[in-house]
Amino acid sequence: MAITAQEADHGTDDRSLGELTERCAELKGELVAFAQSARFDRWLTPLLLEAAGPERRLDETDAIRITDHFILRYRLPDGATVVDRFVAGRRDLSEADREMLLGWRDPVEGIFEICRKDGDAVVLLNLVDDLEYRTYSNVGRAAFRGVSKGGFLLACLVPLVPTDEAWLVSGAMSYYPKSSSSEIARAAVQLAAGQPELVFRNTEKIEQGWRQMREDRAAFVEFFGSDELVLPPAEAEERLNAYYRHRQESAVAEHPDRTRGRRLPGLDFPAFELLRDLADSDTIGVIYDDVDGMNFYADYGMLRDLFADPALTGRRQHQDLLRTYLREESIAPLPIRRLATAHPETTDAVFRKLLRKPGFTWAEHGEALLRRRKPWYYEQEPRPGVSVIGERLSELVAGGRRRKLTRARRVSAASSG
Repeated sequence: MAITAQEADHGTDDRSLGELTERCAELKGELVAFAQSARFDRWLTPLLLEAAGPERRLDETDAIRITDHFILRYRLPDGATVVDRFVAGRRDLSEADREMLLGWRDPVEGIFEICRKDGDAVVLLNLVDDLEYRTYSNVGRAAFRGVSKGGFLLACLVPLVPTDEAWLVSGAMSYYPKSSSSEIARAAVQLAAGQPELVFRNTEKIEQGWRQMREDRAAFVEFFGSDELVLPPAEAEERLNAYYRHRQESAVAEHPDRTRGRRLPGLDFPAFELLRDLADSDTIGVIYDDVDGMNFYADYGMLRDLFADPALTGRRQHQDLLRTYLREESIAPLPIRRLATAHPETTDAVFRKLLRKPGFTWAEHGEALLRRRKPWYYEQEPRPGVSVIGERLSELVAGGRRRKLTRARRVSAASSG
């Protein structure tokens, strides 16, 4: 982990920032050795092999990044992280060291714009969550000698506990010059869309996300006449692209100054394409819920038929489909709740046959069933299904011509493993 800071006293820990970061470097080295020991080989090695691909090629920077993510984020079968295991097994650690290490379980991953240099630190704006981070490296200002204001860093940061104002580069970082802004902006938008939890580290973005999702859902219902669709895949793609096109045209009409000179995608460049698993289904269910947002469900028409006619529970294909909806972590309780609400007269019969429990009633046992099968859903606080990008990222998306991304100058952080 790359970490350093100017000397200063902070909080209840008597150590200066310099002493804290020196200790962090020692702990990270021990933590990396712990993670690379034989006890974790069954989990770490497959991750590295998958990244290496069929040709078994993986450069050092990618290996460092994967290992670092494994240490900080990866959940072992018992739900613990490598950091948890390390802290639990080290009784010699001080309470301050334990607090430091456990704070690393919540790193900040993002694409950062370099705002300025300030002594040994660089001040970074995370284009994903729109927050600034004062960031250090354990090799001093030399780590940032080759980076310039206006350039970009792909990095992972961890907090320097107990201070809440200093952040440390963890693992490896990659630098991109200012000339790469167009491609960097597109990458940041994709990251925000694919991992909205990164956006919502900024609590202001949560309310903005709920507000934007409510507006988008209202437009969806107005366009389709319902918040739920069941269509063949090809028709679903066609109609959703028509909807997105409608939304783009509405945005242009409302704010023509924001889109002047920009080319909007036409039907030859669809804004939406189904994933292969969905495209191979007989039907697609599209539900735009006011809490869970817009979601897509494979073979939803078949599942709807089952709830409408419990006799279909005797068919293996229908049984397996409902079991999949109950089992898969990628499927929230929403579609089952929807169908149970829509078919109150038949839902009990469906689950009695499936579960072989003649006394089952949805009103009495349904919620407990969902909580037992999908505990992950109830353990997390609801978040908007719409990512909200910040003003600076919006500016970068709107500006500049499309250009090929300049090759990154990758910087491997010291003590990152």
